[in-house]
Amino acid sequence: MPNIKSAKKRVRVNEDARALNAAFKSDMRTAVKRVEKLVNSNDAEGAKEALQTAVKKVDKAVQRGALHKNNGNRTKSRLTKQVNAL
Repeated sequence: MPNIKSAKKRVRVNEDARALNAAFKSDMRTAVKRVEKLVNSNDAEGAKEALQTAVKKVDKAVQRGALHKNNGNRTKSRLTKQVNAL
């Protein structure tokens, strides 16, 4: 454990950021899984609506820095391909 006051604060701030990033990532993963589930069940309309939500969640995670930009773009591209294939 740190002894210096600023180091103690840094530990607190890092923990808060980690928790927030984990929440954003979890929310994003849930949205992605929902799209994949709808694609597997051949529900084109539902998948298109879920894709819009998933893209928003991915963009938000990238904007916050919880996800790398290229990773976000790759995820969106892969999901869009799956939905367009329906």
